[in-house]
Amino acid sequence: MEFICITTKHHDGFCMFDTEYTDYNIMKTPYQKDIIKMIAAACHQRGIKLGFYYSIPDWHHPNYPNRGRHHEMFGPQAGDQPDREKYLNYVKNQMEELCTNYGKIHQFFWDVNVLEWEESEINDRIRSLQPQVVINDRGPGPGDFKTPERSVPQGKEFDTPVLAVQSMGRESWGYKKDEDYYSHKYLIQSIDKVLAMGGNYQLNVDPKTDGTIADKDIKGLEKIGNWFNTVKESFTETRPASYLVDSDAKDDVLITKKGNTIYVHLYQEPSTEAIILKPLDIMPEKVTLLNNGEKLEATVDITPWHWREKPYLRIRNIAVNKYTDTVLVIKIKFDESIND
Repeated sequence: MEFICITTKHHDGFCMFDTEYTDYNIMKTPYQKDIIKMIAAACHQRGIKLGFYYSIPDWHHPNYPNRGRHHEMFGPQAGDQPDREKYLNYVKNQMEELCTNYGKIHQFFWDVNVLEWEESEINDRIRSLQPQVVINDRGPGPGDFKTPERSVPQGKEFDTPVLAVQSMGRESWGYKKDEDYYSHKYLIQSIDKVLAMGGNYQLNVDPKTDGTIADKDIKGLEKIGNWFNTVKESFTETRPASYLVDSDAKDDVLITKKGNTIYVHLYQEPSTEAIILKPLDIMPEKVTLLNNGEKLEATVDITPWHWREKPYLRIRNIAVNKYTDTVLVIKIKFDESIND
């Protein structure tokens, strides 16, 4: 993991931080410790960038106008005094606490603007308190990036900054004993596609009630992390370059590029042990499978698929039957510049 985004308040309204604006917070429990303060200190000590998630709907606060819209209670509860402006003032006060009491933060992640709250000065205030922060697109004003959830948009390259958000399990964003987990390969494919398209990825893991991470989550994170560390080079200081390959090519791949090196991402299940990178026709200096450093065969020749055309670059003997539970990335180094 290269950054952390932790939930400070979810839809249930319970605050995981020390706040003076409600007693419905972790300091009023037998635990009596500020979880957010502890994780902020750990992140600052280890140089991990820290982000805060904050839900706008609130099932507990008496002033939140619950009306049964999505992510809301079905209506006001006994004792509630719905007042939109009073509630938004509460949110602003807590935003000030989060942006001033926990040191440097790098991300503010609003969620579910059911109230259709438009007040761009709030995000401006966050930026004034935390100049290095980036803010998502679900809050009261223009954000810095989009946040597609549990899905990856179609295409080869994002035209705006994107942070895709996904959880280890399909059913929940919190710990669930009978969770239905995504396959490791599905998550790896999703991560590879988003990063190769120029986006970022936020993967959710759910601590159990005692604060530990479930064994199944640990195994999944290890699998994903091991893959990521072997192919990380293909995302580091690279840029999307899938335009180098025709969109109607037989092999559906994504490409990232750095200098004279391209990285070919087989983010979908490869159908054969070779790929043809039409219209590239330059013989590379070296081709390796980034996952394990294995050298691959390269040719520039005419194949039956393109017998009416011309020779194209073909990469052969890819171990597709050996690596069936991961995403393969091929590193191709040229000794001359290719199309920029």
